[in-house]
Amino acid sequence: MKDFQIQAIGLMSGTSLDGLDVCCCTFRQQAGKWSFHIDCAKGYSYPDAMKQILGTGAQTMSALEFITFHSSYGKFLGERVNEFMQEFGVHPDIIASHGHTIFHEPQKRIMYQIGDGAAIAAETRIPTVSDFRRLDIMLGGQGAPLVPIGDRLLFADYDFCLNIGGFSNISFEQDGRRIAFDISPVNYVINHYCRQIGLEFDRDGEIARQGNISQELLDELNGMDFYHQSGPKSLGREWVETLVYPMLERYGLSMENMLRTFYEHAAWQISRIITARPLPDGNGKLLITGGGAFNKFLIERIDALCPCEIVIPSRQIIEYKEALIFAFLGALYMADTPGCLASVTGATTDNIGGMLFKI
Repeated sequence: MKDFQIQAIGLMSGTSLDGLDVCCCTFRQQAGKWSFHIDCAKGYSYPDAMKQILGTGAQTMSALEFITFHSSYGKFLGERVNEFMQEFGVHPDIIASHGHTIFHEPQKRIMYQIGDGAAIAAETRIPTVSDFRRLDIMLGGQGAPLVPIGDRLLFADYDFCLNIGGFSNISFEQDGRRIAFDISPVNYVINHYCRQIGLEFDRDGEIARQGNISQELLDELNGMDFYHQSGPKSLGREWVETLVYPMLERYGLSMENMLRTFYEHAAWQISRIITARPLPDGNGKLLITGGGAFNKFLIERIDALCPCEIVIPSRQIIEYKEALIFAFLGALYMADTPGCLASVTGATTDNIGGMLFKI
């Protein structure tokens, strides 16, 4: 395979609604091995009205309203990329956009990441790949997670790669195959309840740290059917809103006690996955990225329960790893290399997801 080099911008908008992450990277493939360099990265917050639509509003829109917002949000993404390119003086070969997940019910072969790639390409005049999940879902897969191909090829020094965002997800090698799946909701739930008391998030876990665990609620959370299913499996907001919120609220706990119990649940589910996979050399390395890596109390609880050496990387990697890997998916697309792994998603075959818009 001949050497390959490309500069790509990745766009990531997660379920925790932190905002839009933009990451520009240069990728090189030499002698079959990939490497990367983050050239520049920046986060952009959402206007309040847009955040509301991305959070819950879009699910109840009429078809016409939905497709209109799909287009206008795509234009918004393109405008942010133009600002980004002007600020940092970059002009990449490709843009790869995750969009923002509105529907994710793979068992019905339903998914939608809003944010029209055609609008991004029209606004920026740069080839844009979007809609990475659809083909995988039509091939019987979960369409998620997509990050594990980057974990395998760019972060191979770690035994486990854990991302903690709206949901926690993990990937690791097992018998020569990359295995990955969603573990549990995390910031999607924590931020939801923090917003009810006028906060965007639980800084350093200070609210939860003040609470006490409700063992009865913790046992009920840990007993949910999803946790006893084998992978590949993925979670969406529908599952949280239907099952998790009603369960948490039924107990009538204080905010501190409810969050403390939920933190323990999230940390315990992570430790359960890792403990079930003992490594030949004993103490493995666990890379933690995503917004949850900044939550000191959550990391303390994971560290207390997990038999691994925990590695928290640079702030740039923590904040932008998913956007970095979406840029990498754009690079893989242009290299005609599958970015969706059947061993991860459960699809019938590895596949090159995404739709290219090019002027």
